[in-house]
Amino acid sequence: MSVATDRDGLFLAAVRAIADDVAGPLADEVDRDARFPVETVDALRAQGLLSAFVPEELGGAGVSFDALATACFELGRRCGASAMVFAMHQIQVATIVRHLDDAPWFEGYLRELGEQQRLIASVTSEVGTGGDMARSIAAVTPAGDGRATFEKQAPTVSYGRYADDLLTTLRRSPEAEPGDQVCVLTRGEQHALEPTGTWDPLGMRGTCSPGNIVRAEFPVEQILPTGFAKVMNESMVPISHILWSHLWLGIASDAFARARAFVRAAARRKPGEPLPAAIRLSELMSELSLLRAEVSSGLREFVDASAEDRTRLSQMATILRFNNLKIAASEQTPRVCQAALGVCGIVGFKNDTPFSVGRHVRDSLSASLMVANERIHQTNATLLLIAKDV
Repeated sequence: MSVATDRDGLFLAAVRAIADDVAGPLADEVDRDARFPVETVDALRAQGLLSAFVPEELGGAGVSFDALATACFELGRRCGASAMVFAMHQIQVATIVRHLDDAPWFEGYLRELGEQQRLIASVTSEVGTGGDMARSIAAVTPAGDGRATFEKQAPTVSYGRYADDLLTTLRRSPEAEPGDQVCVLTRGEQHALEPTGTWDPLGMRGTCSPGNIVRAEFPVEQILPTGFAKVMNESMVPISHILWSHLWLGIASDAFARARAFVRAAARRKPGEPLPAAIRLSELMSELSLLRAEVSSGLREFVDASAEDRTRLSQMATILRFNNLKIAASEQTPRVCQAALGVCGIVGFKNDTPFSVGRHVRDSLSASLMVANERIHQTNATLLLIAKDV
């Protein structure tokens, strides 16, 4: 076994243990109370897993992106909200790792991340942009003495009050165009969150994502050197779609497992009798297989492009590919979960049985809203008109 494979194996073994022993047993409570899965995050911290993707030379574990995606799947099988918090943190970490450009402050920050296991949340959405992450209204405003400020009104800030740090997208300056954006990393003591709403959603309740006005003052060295247009296409968007699709696959896989357990239990009670639910289970397996294949192929294409020529990720055909991954996975996951409910019937509908899939159905419905599919279709429609090779 290679060193890299062994490293990934140890990482995934630790994630699976946390998923099974911590996240899973508390998933229903986290969902019912719409509370942050603090126990899961504490367990991830204790094992040093928040810095898993940070290179070894900067104090991290240096695990592969494949392992990171699999970890999201494993957590998703047990608690969708825990998996989403982990995925969104790792999206920010991977974005920084892939776009350091030898910036000393960010290299030091990643070492600190490994030592302190700091949790990063993102502030990318903004009131007034129509859900378009490629445009910002709020701007980095010079404050003198090498410092700057910003104020941004965000409709959601997932687990913002529980995060140590925030990665925020902003216009480069008050004079910059909406699409001329940068990423700014601020520590907890450098920013303040003013809640603008409550959090009592249908699903993904443990992500604790109310709207906030975010205000910050920070040294300008905490602006990521690479412009956000490049960061978005090469890292943040494809990585988001891949890690999200893996945790959605985890949710769908557990819904299928519960449906299968229900059919097997029914077969034991009535041996030899025909079971209509078994036919529906077979149909459900086909739906899950389609989802699994789409998610797997998206991962492979991203990993290959990252290894060979990262600029491919900014090509129109590639942007369309990962946009379609998000649309397909976010639409297929609820279909699988609702089909599992159809197999289990009333015992799947109830929240107090081993075959309950209500949480799975509700969590899966959030998938099409995380960067709204309608917004992605609008982007795709524009690209299809001008892209030469799709």
